[in-house]
Parts: sequence; structure tokens; C-alpha cells
Amino acid sequence: MGKGGSATEGWAAHAPTPVASGSELKPRDDFFWDAADEPHASRKREILKAHPEINKLMGHEWRSKYICLFLLVIPQIWLSWATMDLPWPQYLFVAYVFGATITQALFLAIHELAHNLFFKAANHNRYFAMVANWPIGIPYCVPFRGYHLEHHKYQGVDGIDTDIPSYFEGRIIRGPLSKTVWACCQILTYALRPMFIKAQDLTKMHALNWASQIAFDAAIYAIWGWKPLAYFVLCIFLAGGLHPCAGHFISEHYVFPHLDEKQETYSYYGPLNYLTWNVGYHNEHHDFPYVPWSRLPAVKAMAPEFYDNLATCPSWIGVIWDYIWRPEIGPYNRVKRALPKELRDQGLHLKAEAEVDEVSKKAQ
Repeated sequence: MGKGGSATEGWAAHAPTPVASGSELKPRDDFFWDAADEPHASRKREILKAHPEINKLMGHEWRSKYICLFLLVIPQIWLSWATMDLPWPQYLFVAYVFGATITQALFLAIHELAHNLFFKAANHNRYFAMVANWPIGIPYCVPFRGYHLEHHKYQGVDGIDTDIPSYFEGRIIRGPLSKTVWACCQILTYALRPMFIKAQDLTKMHALNWASQIAFDAAIYAIWGWKPLAYFVLCIFLAGGLHPCAGHFISEHYVFPHLDEKQETYSYYGPLNYLTWNVGYHNEHHDFPYVPWSRLPAVKAMAPEFYDNLATCPSWIGVIWDYIWRPEIGPYNRVKRALPKELRDQGLHLKAEAEVDEVSKKAQ
């Protein structure tokens, strides 16, 4: 069993074990290496044994596509036009408060789509993800799907889970200044890191993602010029930088010793979930990735004995502050697992995607 519960007592008997003081609360020189499996599969088995009714929560959420299209995609395209001639102070205000928040919600809509949670048919989710990708300006939904599903299936596995920082990041991001710079442009590390750690096989869907995005960008440029495209890119950096909603990037899987000595997934139950497809319910999501955003609170409500005893992230703004200013938190605060020889296969993301398509088909 992964960290957070014992094999004999089970997850319902788990209690957080924070490190109060001493040698553990100092900058790390390596990751937390763990020989145990990731924690979510074992907790899922225990929860389903105690609460089999959770199976009924699985399946797509039919409202998601309308929320995404009419509250995110169309408004963001409109804002890209409406802000073209605004003075800089108003422009930056709108881009940060509204544009970046919408872009973060689009990132997380694509996250839901990666799990086939908008439509019954797997391909319908893939195609709609390209529509959700349009107001982001840069094609990324297809490679994200492969990397993200590997992150679920092989959480923490060295050389496969590209969500984990590199050793290069661990060496150079050490104090408040470098941590602040990293936090301001962390979206770049999420975009570039996978290409250096584990390049993907190119597929027809990658080509379609690029073709769709280039066609959309070309149409926007032909109609309104370059300013809307610059707005889309600016919103990417604002959404993935020092933005309240960007706290989820850090809160989800970093180890926070002052909360628990080695817990590797954290949930956040605050109000920003309303803007981010409930991604804060992250333990619930990893335990049950085929449950859509709208039903994740029901997972916690049905199995409180498995979630109320886990350490939680109280604030996404606070977690960014802690990351920057607490010396014991940095890029090395992630749990890693050795890469088994049988997994040294560059086609793993294709296998993970095929498995998700098959399982989600059964869940509908």
C-alpha cells in the first residue's frame, strides 16, 4: 500500500503525520523515493468494497460541453476582440482577472476531456478537446492527454510521469527568488519538461490538433489581426503563473512535510473549485478518474471515512506562498518510484489512452 495508510489497518485508519521540526524541515537534495505502489489503486479497492454505490457515479457529464462552449470558449474569443484597444491597465486587469481564469478553466476542461468525461464516445471527447484548445492559441490537448493518462497509471514512476520536476529544476530552484521566477512561469516547465524527459510518438491526432489550431489562429488573424492571438498567449502565462487558480499545479502532488511527512496527493475543498471543474478534489479524482467533476463531491460525501482523515490543502494562494517561502518545500518534494525494466517503452502513452477509452466505454 502507498503512503498514507498501512496494509494491515487500511486507509480508513490513516492519520496525518506532520513533521513538526528538526532535520526534515530543510531543503531536500533528492526526491522522496518509494518502493510501494502509488496509493490510489489500493484506496479505490477499499472504498468500493465499503461503498460499491460509488460505481454509479462514473460516466460522462452531459452538461460539461455546454458549460465549456458557452461560458469559456465563446467568451474568451469575444474578450480577445473586446480588449484589442483597451489601455494597458484595463487590458492587463481583464486579462488577469477574466482571461487567465478562463484559460485555467479551459486547461481543466481539456483535463476532463482527457478522461472521456464530456461525451460517451471517446473520439467525441478528443475532437471537442481541440475546440476547447482554440482560445488557448497553442495546440496541446493531444500530447497532454497522453502524458496525463500516464501520470495516472504510473504516478511517480521515474521517466514516465512527466508531472514530476527534473533534477535540473531541483538543482537550480533552491531559494525564494528562483522559486518565485519558477512560479511565475511554471506553465513553461509543464509544457517543455515532457519533451526532454519522454518524447511522445506522433500520431494522426497530433497532426489534427496542429491543423485545427493553425486553422483557427489563421482565421482569427485574418479577421482581427495579431492582437487576439497575443491575448491568448498572455493569458496562458498569467493562468500558469502567480494566479490563485494556478495553485492547483503545486497543491496536487507535492509533499508538504508540515502537513504530512510523505502524503503525495492533496485535495483542496475551497471556493476556487467552482472555477476549475472541481480539480481540487484531487484524491477523489485519482481514486476515481472516471467520475466527472460534478460528482467528485459526492465521492467524498459517500466515503468520508477515507477522505476526512487525509491532510488537505487549505488554500491555493497559500500553497504558492508556502512553496516560495518555506525552505523545506521545493522541486524535490515529490514522491518517485523506480522505473521497472518492463516499462521502458516509449509507446506507453498510447497503451494508457487505449485503456482509458476501453474502461470509460464500459462506465457509460
